[in-house]
Amino acid sequence: MSNTHSPEVYDSAELIPVNPKIESYMRHLVAHTDYPVLVEMEEFARLHNFPIVNRLVGIFLETQARMINAKRVFEFGSGYGYSAYWFAKAVGNGGVVICSDANAENCTRAEQYLAAAHLWQRIEFCVGTSQEVFMQTEGLFDVCYNDVDKVGYPDVWRMAKNRIRSGGLYIADNVLWHGRVTMKGIDAESDSTAAIMEHNQLIFDDPEFDAFINPTRDGVIVAQKK
Repeated sequence: MSNTHSPEVYDSAELIPVNPKIESYMRHLVAHTDYPVLVEMEEFARLHNFPIVNRLVGIFLETQARMINAKRVFEFGSGYGYSAYWFAKAVGNGGVVICSDANAENCTRAEQYLAAAHLWQRIEFCVGTSQEVFMQTEGLFDVCYNDVDKVGYPDVWRMAKNRIRSGGLYIADNVLWHGRVTMKGIDAESDSTAAIMEHNQLIFDDPEFDAFINPTRDGVIVAQKK
């Protein structure tokens, strides 16, 4: 997970992709996933204003990975392991999720949480810049997940797209950027917004991938390699 927080949008209900009441209903449907370690991770994020994907997106990530029988996942930007929790559940015993984050404290916290969830044995957590860590790996991945600082999104896509197996997935969070991808003016010209818009267009223009944006929370793009 990136250390860059999604910008706040005030008085812009029309820019919320999914009505909050709909998301609340969807969240109610998955109340059975209220495991203590997840609740603790989410509470930490709330108290420290730490950006994580929410429960609905987490379940979506796990479902996507399970549907392609993913066994090898690379995360660009892992934070303290919230998204890795869902991918680790999906890859099962013998699978691996390679996490990357520049903050060593996030690695320590991830180990505490994921060990408590009996998932740490499926994790390889590398402390360092995600792009540099990725360059040190070899082979193809079933899933490459992108959640770095948003200005780096286009470069991560260019790096990852050739390291995904046929049928594998590229997934990125925050691709609607709280509706800023639809706005004109000063904000639309910000580096982060411009980078996300470039990133999204690159993916949808790539003939080697089929792509779709799930508008839940802040938008999650899923692109499957043909």
